[in-house]
Amino acid sequence: MGITNYFAAIFDMDGTLIDNTPYHFKSWQALYKKYNKREPSKETYYTEISGVPVMETIRRVFGSDHDEAGLKVLLNEKEELYRQLYAPFVAPINGLENFLTELKDAGIKMAMATSATVEDIDFILNKIPIRDDFNQIINSTMVSKPKPDPQIFLKAAEKLNMPPSKCVVFEDSLAGIKAANSAGMKVVGITTGHSAAGLHPVDLVIADYSELNVHKLAALFENH
Repeated sequence: MGITNYFAAIFDMDGTLIDNTPYHFKSWQALYKKYNKREPSKETYYTEISGVPVMETIRRVFGSDHDEAGLKVLLNEKEELYRQLYAPFVAPINGLENFLTELKDAGIKMAMATSATVEDIDFILNKIPIRDDFNQIINSTMVSKPKPDPQIFLKAAEKLNMPPSKCVVFEDSLAGIKAANSAGMKVVGITTGHSAAGLHPVDLVIADYSELNVHKLAALFENH
């Protein structure tokens, strides 16, 4: 069997394709502060907020003070803060573009599966020209259950017409890693938000994409 049909690659976006997580954290801090909520610590952010759809957190933290329309306003405010903070610094994680090109040239199907809003996805993909590398883009509006539920990754596998056991997920968040494991997929953890020791269980840990190539990925599926 050729590599092409051997596996598919599914990528989270925030913290995985781009190292934007610190800017999300800053925008959450600013929002909490403005509305007199106790600002989240870095640890709380990385364990409870990162990787989860923004609206889930807005609802959990501000739900008792606002109706649904008010929560929508807060969501837009948070996202606007984030985009203002991150816009000058948008860049792919080191080695990403070459790696995606290598996968694409090898005929490997790829999807993005992200909890980010459509506006956020466009904000990033309008600045980094990688949209065409992905056969499918799955966003949070296309599923009913957020990570750590595996639904978004299973949907991506279905759209790529690949069995979950032949998919490898790239993730930086604990919620995302849990979702990928629950989906029965291979997992590559990237250390933008957690130390290598904090990312588990995963099949491989990387700091960036310069460490990877098609054959290293294919090796994850050998003897299984």
